[in-house]
Amino acid sequence: MAYLVDIFLISISAALINNFVLYYFVGICPFIGVSRQVDMALGMGSAVTFVMTIAVFICWTITTLVLQPGAPVSVWIASFFVSPEAAAVIDLTILTYIVYIFAIASAVQFVEMYVRKFYPPLYKSFGVFLPLITTNCAILFACLTVMSHIIGVENPGEVWDLGRALALGIFGGVGFTIAIVIMAGIREELDLCDIPAPFQGAAITLIVGGILAMAFMGFTGVDSGLRAVLTGGP
Repeated sequence: MAYLVDIFLISISAALINNFVLYYFVGICPFIGVSRQVDMALGMGSAVTFVMTIAVFICWTITTLVLQPGAPVSVWIASFFVSPEAAAVIDLTILTYIVYIFAIASAVQFVEMYVRKFYPPLYKSFGVFLPLITTNCAILFACLTVMSHIIGVENPGEVWDLGRALALGIFGGVGFTIAIVIMAGIREELDLCDIPAPFQGAAITLIVGGILAMAFMGFTGVDSGLRAVLTGGP
């Protein structure tokens, strides 16, 4: 029961309470650049969700098996060259950023080939923003968040397994999709409005984004309240 509660709270938190875009302000570039039309925003959100899920899966696997101190694969390989005692303390976390970026780039390349093959109009509408998912810091942020719950956690029971990591990846992408679709819907309506010249373009978009961020602050504390209700604790 406690495990399911954790999964539920991670999911709700990533999608709404601590939305990557509107709470942590990561992934702002595609949030602003690909939110002119709802259908394009929905496609970008779906692509980011897929890439984030795949990247989190790959990064969790590599971190658990290779990068973290005492990881089984790195210890096994190192045991051929050094003593077992030295191999047991091998720490490859210095390679975290490099490995994560390669994992994200690989997932983006797969998505780009798929969209170009089966959805050419969508591929053309994305333009340069589809390959730029590689540099979407929301995806790297999700991977680093998972890493922070694997490495350096004092209580072994609090270390995230693959289920918790995937919950963050999937619903972090869902939260990104929610934010960008809401923004696209508002921007479509703004095209019909008489906006003063100084606020046209990026200015009004950033203002609307700030208002959305303040609106999502209304979810603050919901996670702790839900935990108390579901677990019967404080």
